[in-house]
Amino acid sequence: MVKTSNTFVEKHTVIEKLNPMTKVLAIFSLGLGTLIFPNSWLGLLVIIGLFIVAYIAKILKEFTKVMLGFGIPITVMLMFIQGFYSPKNKTMIADFGFASLGLEGVLYALKIVSTLLVFLGSFYIMNKTTYTGKLVAALTETGLPPKVGYLILASLNVVPQMQRRMSVIQEAQNARGVISRVKAYIPLLGPVVMSSLTDAQERGMTLETRGFGIKGVKQTSYVEVTKSKLDKVLRSLLIVFFVSV
Repeated sequence: MVKTSNTFVEKHTVIEKLNPMTKVLAIFSLGLGTLIFPNSWLGLLVIIGLFIVAYIAKILKEFTKVMLGFGIPITVMLMFIQGFYSPKNKTMIADFGFASLGLEGVLYALKIVSTLLVFLGSFYIMNKTTYTGKLVAALTETGLPPKVGYLILASLNVVPQMQRRMSVIQEAQNARGVISRVKAYIPLLGPVVMSSLTDAQERGMTLETRGFGIKGVKQTSYVEVTKSKLDKVLRSLLIVFFVSV
């Protein structure tokens, strides 16, 4: 059985039914709010909230793997660099012989990590709970030119297309008894990437032959995007959050 991309899997959750622009607003308001706030505790609270949202969206397991897989290494690295060698360090909290751990550097490292995790977590939730067609349709409704919308859609679909092609090639190699080794995949990367880009170009040419680029004609979308009362409430809360910060 050929594997498909796991970018979006329909699960019929409340988060999935939200308007894509509400999720985009959440990324910027939560991420920028955490970045602007002088301390790291706001980012930590937002991260806890993102875990709750991931649970509601039924992607908690995948979300936890991504957050821990990125968060633990980056935290250790920044704690080491900023904690021991930051020029901001004035209050030493531990002496390890080769260097002293500074409180200011630790707090600054936590601030950076929390901000990165808020951006990563909110974007991951949007990506896993939003069909790309709805995202582009929502962006087009806000006034984005259809051509730009198509470029975004094609860019978002390049990686899933390459994943599907690599899955097909991998299963074909396994059927022929080819041992799964890294050097067996390296010669395939070039053709897979080029074929995915060629597909995007061919789709663009097909749209042009059907009048996609004609000016003065109102473009219609096959995908319908709705805005619920919950979307309005969440957008208001997100704006209030950002302004308050």
